[in-house]
Amino acid sequence: MSEKQPHKRIIQGKVVSKAGDKSIVILVERKVVHPKYRKIVKRFKKYTIHDEKNSTKVGDVITAIECKPISKAKAFNLKDIVLVGV
Repeated sequence: MSEKQPHKRIIQGKVVSKAGDKSIVILVERKVVHPKYRKIVKRFKKYTIHDEKNSTKVGDVITAIECKPISKAKAFNLKDIVLVGV
């Protein structure tokens, strides 16, 4: 019998800072419709990501996958680097 894996969220964002050893902060942008004005607006959220190899730099676009909590703020692991920043 095959057991189903729970769905893990995958987020994509831009690295805005190196938050210490093996940690980075990314900014994720999403577009939603405003409930009253029916206009598309941008919403931003910052996530702290665990980067085991310290392989990213500020400006890179990365994808991260949800994991069990590593610390109080970190619950995502680095999956791969999509675009290397300038």
